[in-house]
Amino acid sequence: MTDAMSSAPVTTAIPTVSARELPEETLLVLVVNSGSSSLKYQVRELTLDGEDAPDPVVTKGLVERIGVPGSGVADHAAALAHVEEEIAAVIGDRRLAAAGHRVVHGGERFHAPALVTNEVIRAIERLAPLAPLHNPAAAQGLRAVAQRWPDLPQVVVFDTSFHQSMPREAWQYALPDELYTEHGIRRYGFHGTSHDLVTGLAARHLGMERRAFDGVILHLGNGASATAIRHGRSIDTSMGYTPLAGLVMGTRSGDVDPSIITHLITTHGYTAEQVDTLLNKESGLLGLSGNADMRQVLEAAEAGHRASRQALKIASYRLAKYIGAYHVAVGGAKAIVFTAGIGENSAPFRARVLDRLEPLGVTYDPARNMERGDDPRVISADASAIPVLVVPTDEEMAISQLAHTVVEREQAWPLQD
Repeated sequence: MTDAMSSAPVTTAIPTVSARELPEETLLVLVVNSGSSSLKYQVRELTLDGEDAPDPVVTKGLVERIGVPGSGVADHAAALAHVEEEIAAVIGDRRLAAAGHRVVHGGERFHAPALVTNEVIRAIERLAPLAPLHNPAAAQGLRAVAQRWPDLPQVVVFDTSFHQSMPREAWQYALPDELYTEHGIRRYGFHGTSHDLVTGLAARHLGMERRAFDGVILHLGNGASATAIRHGRSIDTSMGYTPLAGLVMGTRSGDVDPSIITHLITTHGYTAEQVDTLLNKESGLLGLSGNADMRQVLEAAEAGHRASRQALKIASYRLAKYIGAYHVAVGGAKAIVFTAGIGENSAPFRARVLDRLEPLGVTYDPARNMERGDDPRVISADASAIPVLVVPTDEEMAISQLAHTVVEREQAWPLQD
């Protein structure tokens, strides 16, 4: 890489409409996802009542390598300067109406999306020990947006808030109680925005009220989690104190015996940092097969790669086991729902999981399972004891609409010129 290339920020901007095509009677909402060294964004067009416009994504992009020496992007404020230029080139004289931010961890402080104030930002920073890579970056993103657009109302949407409805028997670990009361060690759960959205969409597709929906939602991507839904609310979820627990993921181990960690440290000389790297970045599908991407694992398995075949057996077994447990937890699931990148697009992996659910009376239609689409659909056989659905998720859509709801409720719309 040349010096000229390394000094430029790694940005990708994808404008989808021109400024003259944006009607004045709609609202433009900026959606921000701040990572430790990246900033992902979308500008979405909403109707005045908070619904998606017909072609809602106005522009989207990504700024990477924030804070990396030689990147040219010193911090999130500098990244937002690039984003502002890219947005202005698309929306012209139109003004942003609000910003919605994904924040990984809201702890027990936040049970719902919140309008951003200085106190909210400080609270997010105080929760940094629970998400040290994500919450500080989110706070930086919030301050950076406030600096670039000081009159713009901002709303934070937390991955954890949807799971605050879990009963204590689901979220408390069997550890000395002071570890919870003094240090906040408990199950929090993640992917809540997606689980919440997909729950509502699945209930609607099945023609029932949300509060009547009991089911299991499977958010399967590079990160993966299962959630037990009863009466439309989360009552248990596979991720825990951190997003490491639960299912086999792209590079994360999911559930392991905690004594493995102490054994590696005391017997094999691992440091705590090395164990953390091992479990979060070197395990899962990558550790089992050599590939973190489900598509590559499936291709290798089809070609006869033994380790890839074994990885698929382990991952599908772990997931089927959670589905069975959550079927019991919700008092009998009325639906099993696949979503996110793998859940929506990998028919072969769905088939491997569903083949394990025959004892529950679950059967699927191979032709339906192979279909692809952007709308919710049923892939189970007509005689299946439990309907199986594929429901596409769209966290950016959910965040933009939640931002609208909060700003409307608080009457915090920016003053017009």
